[in-house]
Amino acid sequence: MKMADSQDIEKGSSGSLYQPFFHKDEKQQNSHDNGNLFMVILCTFVAVMGSFEFGSSIGYSSPTQQGIMEEVGMSSEEYSMFGSILTIGAMAGSISSGRAADLIGRKGTMKMSSIISIAGWLIIYLSLGPLSLDVGRFLTGYGIGVNSYVVPVFIAEITPTHLRGALLTVHQVAIATGLLVAYTLGAFVSWRTLALTGMIPCAVMILGLYFIPDSPRWLAMVGCQAEFNAALQKLRGDTA
Repeated sequence: MKMADSQDIEKGSSGSLYQPFFHKDEKQQNSHDNGNLFMVILCTFVAVMGSFEFGSSIGYSSPTQQGIMEEVGMSSEEYSMFGSILTIGAMAGSISSGRAADLIGRKGTMKMSSIISIAGWLIIYLSLGPLSLDVGRFLTGYGIGVNSYVVPVFIAEITPTHLRGALLTVHQVAIATGLLVAYTLGAFVSWRTLALTGMIPCAVMILGLYFIPDSPRWLAMVGCQAEFNAALQKLRGDTA
């Protein structure tokens, strides 16, 4: 019997070969997954402001080296410390980001990282010596360390499965774009002005977070059923 079935399949006579790959309910599910595409894209845009901030923070120290060293009177060793302390802050931010994302939510964590980054950029802008520069650089590093975890997690949790890979790619593109913008602007503006421009993506993120829902997965995890249903309908449409 099994051999006969095998021969039928090899000859193409098995009826199962003529069945559609997707059942009707799967097609309906894919249609539902499209949901409110505008809201998904808006959420992704707001989130990748953190990725843009990541790139601009990394790129800041390269075009500003000469101006900072001349104006503040830093030695090459002190400037090397200023450049590398960003990674120390990023390590601290990445370590604490997972716990923060579970305690205060994905949106709350992104808002926290933006506020910390703005504080860091303000300290850099107002700095008169190496110590304050290092403190500001550490804070911006902490902010991007948090974003390195929470931004891709948030995007993965709010996007439909068939768009997840494409929209997660925007995270990487935004990092590279932030680097490019920092390098380009640094050639035309002073290091203090460039520090002010670093606050722009943080401000956009903070403002945008008021218009997007939190991650439905996190809302379900903490037991906020009403908020979960509302967020899911915004992201997937009324049929969710």
